[in-house]
Amino acid sequence: MDYEPELIGGHLSLDLLNTVAWRLDDERRIDRIADPTGLSTWLSATGLPQSKDFQRIARAREAAYCVLQPIAIGAVPEARDVQALRKVMVDAISRAELVRVSPLEWHADDPAIAVALAVWRLLEDEDLSRLRQCQDDACGWLFLDRSKNGSRRWCSSADCGNRARAKRHYQRLHSA
Repeated sequence: MDYEPELIGGHLSLDLLNTVAWRLDDERRIDRIADPTGLSTWLSATGLPQSKDFQRIARAREAAYCVLQPIAIGAVPEARDVQALRKVMVDAISRAELVRVSPLEWHADDPAIAVALAVWRLLEDEDLSRLRQCQDDACGWLFLDRSKNGSRRWCSSADCGNRARAKRHYQRLHSA
């Protein structure tokens, strides 16, 4: 089946984290960028240069998820996870090109470095009180809730939101 990236996180780094479908369900979990075709498709969709270095991109993705997921649910990330993400970001900065000092701007042709820098920008520039985890029990995707009243519940209203509404409807019909 062809993979069509869903760029719904509101930030490049969150779209990277969301390349793992059904993250919270070990039986259905799918890494959409683990094969060269999936990785190439995602890189094209995000405008990043092509790469075959899945390991470094996946390492940045998992380090970021371990820090951002607890924040999304109102918890504090583990110190070891923060340290692992720090290593990824420091490595990226050491390999990136400094384009401008004010405001600070980095550039990298290597997508593994670019995604690590994107995580840095997310942490530095975004209001993390708007970071959410999809409320579907098996999804695990993260997104920035940019709705006016901060009420977004699902990564996608058309996907997880529809499933939740259908489940509630089914339960109402069968509980009567």
